[in-house]
Amino acid sequence: MKARVPAALFAILALLLAAPALTAQGEIKRAANGKPDLTGTFDAGTLTPLQRPEKYGDNLYLSPEDAAKIEADAAEYAASRHQVSDPNRKPPPVGGDGTSGGAGNVGGYNRFWVEAGTEAFAVDGKFRTSIIFDPPNGRMPEMTEAGKARAAERRRLRRPNDGSAWWLDIDGHGPYDGPETLPVTERCIVGFTGATPTFPSLYNNFKRVVQTEDHIMILIEMVHDARIVRLNAEHPSPEERKWLGHSVGWWEGDTLVIDSRNFHPKAVLRGATQESHVTERLTLQPNGDILYRFTIEDPATWDVPWSGEYIWKRSPVDVYEYACHEGNYSMGGTLRGARVLEADALAAKAASTGAGSGD
Repeated sequence: MKARVPAALFAILALLLAAPALTAQGEIKRAANGKPDLTGTFDAGTLTPLQRPEKYGDNLYLSPEDAAKIEADAAEYAASRHQVSDPNRKPPPVGGDGTSGGAGNVGGYNRFWVEAGTEAFAVDGKFRTSIIFDPPNGRMPEMTEAGKARAAERRRLRRPNDGSAWWLDIDGHGPYDGPETLPVTERCIVGFTGATPTFPSLYNNFKRVVQTEDHIMILIEMVHDARIVRLNAEHPSPEERKWLGHSVGWWEGDTLVIDSRNFHPKAVLRGATQESHVTERLTLQPNGDILYRFTIEDPATWDVPWSGEYIWKRSPVDVYEYACHEGNYSMGGTLRGARVLEADALAAKAASTGAGSGD
């Protein structure tokens, strides 16, 4: 007489045999030392803005219907990029700073070049209304009085080109006196989307990560910024300043934590000072993506820190060199143009006062 195996036992055996496979599906890729392997290329483009549109208030989450609508609008815009019937058509608000690009004006990028992403990102299956999640309203905090004063001074030296040498009427150095007076982003020294922390942009959103036992390299496609993060190291003296800040890192469980200080005074981000402190956290997801989180602290600029997070999507493509022609070519044209406008302004002033008339 054959012994019968209960059906329940078969079910238990099936679950036990399937358990390793189920675990493997949720596992992350690891390096030889057992740490998460972050090496790879990632696309950080997203339709989710850095700052939350005010209509969402303190609501962190976006409904699936709203997310689908945003993605459909972006797809319709992308499909029309090659059409020339309406070169001034503006795209929907996209990109890390929530701006839109597509003016089609001379000297500016038109809609053909915009490549901000195709999706609104989601964390734990929930779409976000903004990258910033703290403060709760999803927007950068109010600046301190000192921060506002510095911003006003920058605005004083940066105005739209109206065809006049308006800077001749201000005291001190003008904004176009020489190469050193131009912004470091225009000189292609650092990228305008930020590297420490790094934000999505309207284009050039790839990141490349190379990981070793002692270092992490993060290449930012925009203006070829390459950050070197030393693991389990100490920050140098505050007198040692770097364009991208000095970064040290360590592992907290399966999350890479990067602490950055000692920023160059001319490479500050969004109005911050050289004393800003940036903390970043990179967590590898089972699907190969990276959840990227950052916090910026700078009491000289904002009363409270502010934080955000978004997804870097793993990509099979290569990252090509970024050639920043603003610094290679446009800077010379900018300075030559400024000299022409200054000469015109001085000639007009002389004519109006009768100087040089021979009387």
